Amino acid sequence: MPSACALEMIHTMSLIHDDLPCMDDGDLRRGKPTNHKVYGEAVAVLAGDALLALAFEHIAAETKGVNPSQIVRPIRELGRSIGAEGIVAGQVADICSEGMSNISLKELEFIHLHKTACLLEASVVLGAIMGGGANEEIEKLRSFARSTGLLFQVIDDILDVTKSSLELGKTTGKDVLAHKVTYPKLLGVEKSREFATCVEVGSIRKCFHL
Repeated sequence: MPSACALEMIHTMSLIHDDLPCMDDGDLRRGKPTNHKVYGEAVAVLAGDALLALAFEHIAAETKGVNPSQIVRPIRELGRSIGAEGIVAGQVADICSEGMSNISLKELEFIHLHKTACLLEASVVLGAIMGGGANEEIEKLRSFARSTGLLFQVIDDILDVTKSSLELGKTTGKDVLAHKVTYPKLLGVEKSREFATCVEVGSIRKCFHL
């Protein structure tokens, strides 16, 4: 449970920071004004920072019944997933791609496998590690989680151009206004749906081969 709580803290941090004007500039999140709209940008940044620090503190202090050495690997895994090899890498690539028209499908996948899928990957892998899973099992679960995370992002991109802010409870159309490359922009909506189906089938197959 401490790992699950820590992941939720980090997920909330990522949403608060993602909504900032210097990032995706979102006004709505889950049907309510975003953190910076209510409390200001400075407090939103600090709230995210506090949640990030608390996440690691919580795992270290509240994980009971295991040898302290067993906590090191999950903490390392979590740090990797949100740092320069994970969410941060994806966010930087996403920002740098704004306004570019020559982004390939492979480059777009890099953005979303890091910006979105990495945290889902950590969620699954941490559970496997804490549950005593073998390395082979952990890596199979990692592959499944990455595919599922990519699927989520493809669907999210589609919803951003086919649904309203009222329907989704968050600001839609931001990617178009920011000239970001998305799956619908690169492939079109229908081809994006076909791509999502292919990713979904691959994810299901990986699940059944665990």
